[in-house]
Amino acid sequence: MVLKGKVVIAQGGGPTAVINQSLVGAALESRKFPQVERVYGAVHGVRGIINEEFLDLTQETTHNLECVANTPSSALFSTRDKPDEKYCKEIFEVLKAHDVRYFFYIGGNDSASTVNIVNENAKKSSYEFRAIHIPKTIDNDLLVNDHTPGYGSAAKFVSQAFNGVDLDNRALPGVYIGVVMGRDAGFLTAASAIAQKFPDDGPHLIYLPEVPFDKEKFLGDVREVYRKYGRCVVAVSEGIKNEDGVPVAKDLMSKIEYDAHGNIVLSSTGALGEKLASYVKENLGISRVRSDTFGYLQRSFMGCVSEVDQHEAREVGEKAAQFALWHNMDGSITIHRTGDYSVDYRLTSLDKVAKYTKSMPEHFINKEGNHVTEAFKNYLRPLIGQDPFTAHMLRAPKVDKILKNI
Repeated sequence: MVLKGKVVIAQGGGPTAVINQSLVGAALESRKFPQVERVYGAVHGVRGIINEEFLDLTQETTHNLECVANTPSSALFSTRDKPDEKYCKEIFEVLKAHDVRYFFYIGGNDSASTVNIVNENAKKSSYEFRAIHIPKTIDNDLLVNDHTPGYGSAAKFVSQAFNGVDLDNRALPGVYIGVVMGRDAGFLTAASAIAQKFPDDGPHLIYLPEVPFDKEKFLGDVREVYRKYGRCVVAVSEGIKNEDGVPVAKDLMSKIEYDAHGNIVLSSTGALGEKLASYVKENLGISRVRSDTFGYLQRSFMGCVSEVDQHEAREVGEKAAQFALWHNMDGSITIHRTGDYSVDYRLTSLDKVAKYTKSMPEHFINKEGNHVTEAFKNYLRPLIGQDPFTAHMLRAPKVDKILKNI
């Protein structure tokens, strides 16, 4: 059965460097089908649907859409709203009123949940409707997917940032602590290791949410690395937790804030990095200790976009339109690695992707729990695409001393 009506595309959650590729892929692919009367973009995600704030992308030029596709962040803007049953029912009523037959929502696992609930409302109302979730998250934590669009570019930024930090730390030795996004999954923090080239390259230590964080062990690790190299670069996930599963950052905040999903806001403060730096300085007597919190920088940085990430983000948008319009199906587009390196796109049941998050597998983390394995590096390398930047070191021989040898 061919459904004739409108398409609505929305973007939710944190922006990425390639989320607009998915938007444009879905929009341009949808415009090819005769049963599509209009392609709308919802401004500010599901909140825009509730408020009936739509842009008619049918009237946007292909040229400008292609320019937007290459621009980071969410062109339709986004939202952190986490719709419940009542909210989703309102979404459905608005879509029905506008004769929307195809709904494409680009986002993470909460977005998949929203698509699922809206789709269930359509079924209960016997309204012919197709809903597709298009994957997106720099955290790389969606179930079923080998990886998610947005992650490759953010990982590229993190790897290059730590490459630069390590060069700086070589020139002026000390301890450096970089705090990277990642509430429950350490994939992004782990990416800090991918630019390592020489045996003593940093980051020398990596701490992930998947491994309980022990302050004393951390201090011992830093002491050992500093003793060996005379310096130490550390990558820390913002979501590291203690043995009880409580975020370490929570104990360091004077005021705790929560987002719409009930999660502690971790990226709005540099407390974690500052406290860890102070802890090292006070207990190891190292004078030069610095920390940075990457925050929003890693999400939409224009200079570190992976072409592999771009292409895959575009294709998941196109596949969403094809599955809905060609095959009359609902679900979530998922990415599956089929070779070294190739991928396939499949349609997966929404309930298998919604709600839950994927963690770093054990074989990606070293036995000491303070770094990553070669298996992880092999997994990540194809995703960051071509990297024109590589560090080099002087290899000239040392000149013999004269005065100091007398």
